[in-house]
Amino acid sequence: MTLKQKLGQKIQKLRKERKITQEKLAELVGIDPKNISRIEIGSNYPTADTLSAIASALNVEIYELFVFNSIPYSQMRQEIIESLEYDKNIIYLYKCLKFDNLHKLT
Repeated sequence: MTLKQKLGQKIQKLRKERKITQEKLAELVGIDPKNISRIEIGSNYPTADTLSAIASALNVEIYELFVFNSIPYSQMRQEIIESLEYDKNIIYLYKCLKFDNLHKLT
């Protein structure tokens, strides 16, 4: 499956979860409904401006449109919380966070 197809499926999934029609999403984004359909089936790739508008209309950050992991965030959060029962995991996660923050500063 191509990136365009994965992105299209993700947009469609988020749109349906929010009970928004393609027509309504197109209206919110300011494009033709046919373009939403083409994006969702993976035949068209949205421009940066359209992608930003889609994310805004779906109330997500742009990067979330490219997260194709099937594990729900609530499950990830719960697994992380449960892992904090072990000191080694706390130390590991702390080091990851510190490294990530140092990396962002460079």
